[in-house]
Amino acid sequence: MPEITKRNVRLPLSIPFIIANEGAERFSFYGMRSILATFLVAQFFNPSMNPSMQAVAEAKANEATHFFVSLAYALPFVGGIAADWFFGKYKVILYISVVYCFGHLFLALFEDDLTWFQYGLVLIAIGAGGIKSCVSANLGDQFDESNSHLMSKIYGWFYFSINAGSVLSTILIPLIYANYGAKWAFGVPGIFMALATVVFFAGRKRYKRVPPSGINRNNFVFISVYAFFNRSKKVKGQLWLDVAKQKFVPGKVEDVKSVYRILALFCFIPVFWSMWDQNLSEWVLQATKLDRHVLGFELLPEQIQTVNPFFLLVFIPIFNYCVYPLLDKAGLKTTPLRRIGAGLVLTALSFVIIAFLQTAIDEGRHPTVWWQIAAYIILSAAEVLVSITGLEYAYTNAPKSMKSTMTALWLLTTALGNLFTAFVNSSISNGGFFSRLEGATYYWFFIGLLSVTIVIYLLVSPFLDEKKPSTEPSDEDELLVASQAHGQ
Repeated sequence: MPEITKRNVRLPLSIPFIIANEGAERFSFYGMRSILATFLVAQFFNPSMNPSMQAVAEAKANEATHFFVSLAYALPFVGGIAADWFFGKYKVILYISVVYCFGHLFLALFEDDLTWFQYGLVLIAIGAGGIKSCVSANLGDQFDESNSHLMSKIYGWFYFSINAGSVLSTILIPLIYANYGAKWAFGVPGIFMALATVVFFAGRKRYKRVPPSGINRNNFVFISVYAFFNRSKKVKGQLWLDVAKQKFVPGKVEDVKSVYRILALFCFIPVFWSMWDQNLSEWVLQATKLDRHVLGFELLPEQIQTVNPFFLLVFIPIFNYCVYPLLDKAGLKTTPLRRIGAGLVLTALSFVIIAFLQTAIDEGRHPTVWWQIAAYIILSAAEVLVSITGLEYAYTNAPKSMKSTMTALWLLTTALGNLFTAFVNSSISNGGFFSRLEGATYYWFFIGLLSVTIVIYLLVSPFLDEKKPSTEPSDEDELLVASQAHGQ
């Protein structure tokens, strides 16, 4: 008879350090980001608050913000390779966290110097992006067969720490900015990042460390590059990737084929992120022009974005345990591709509300922030449908050897979406082609772009691979997906 592993009811001693580190790091990232767009306008791009300069100033601020986010979400691929091949997760997290701290320090010290402030943003992007692909995987490394049954609960607390850090920082940092100025508003997130680094270092003797594996030639990039440059060697009946079987493990080449099938779905995701991330920049700037009185309190413009993580936490269980089962029972099968399509439609609807709000502002009116809150709620539902569903679909359908690759490629869709939005805003600020997108026209452009994407998606999605994964995702897989899709 096979030996039965005895269950261990005790948590790994490293867990509190990892969760505390994650909560503090997310506080630092979302705290500085919550005020970034409004600070850039007020401090650098239109300090005199000249109405004739405001549109260009906001475009410059949005351009800088989206370039920053794009860089932060492009680097997890590099951080993951550095950890898996060369240094191990612990060293990458620790050393890049120090770079992260210096980035925050630059923001606090150089609030009057745009060049050095931007250097600080680059360092933070390197820090946040470099550790992004390591921290959640490091949490999973702490478990073995004896305590794996506790993993779901711990990933739940991990995901809670992400959203708790996000919510608390977007409430508190704008208050600090309004009452004590930018130096403290950027300094406090830096203190939290330093605290996160110290906490992570304090647990160094308790971590289970998976050593780096060295350079793995049988990976997505090496196989794809080789196959592309040798595609002329393909014989009749072969796909272009099959030529790589001459030099690489054939099973790994088949795994790469699976990745490309999933990438067909990923092609529709960057436009979602190009719009979603505007809720942390363009929407914040719009909130400065709204009547922000809510239940007898006047909210700061940067605090409205707190609606998103709050309703995300509310909607995840509602969709998983109520909406999806009820629709399935009614005969409306909620397949991943249908969920994503519905999420894209909801994203467009949220932007329609924002566009009408902007029209009222352009006409000199002062509409209530409740309409923007409604848009945030709809966008949160869209995030559950698109972001979490999309990554879960990719994660569960990807072969085991390519799951980390799929996570990195998923994060690249965020980078591409933000890069496009940054390009549009750069064109506006420099008087280029997109400078005609004034006021509400800006939002209608993105609505039109998404509408075209939805039409193409409806035509293409019936032909996308929607096979059932060979094994259903575990609870911890689903929570890992949720953390990667939103806060992680």
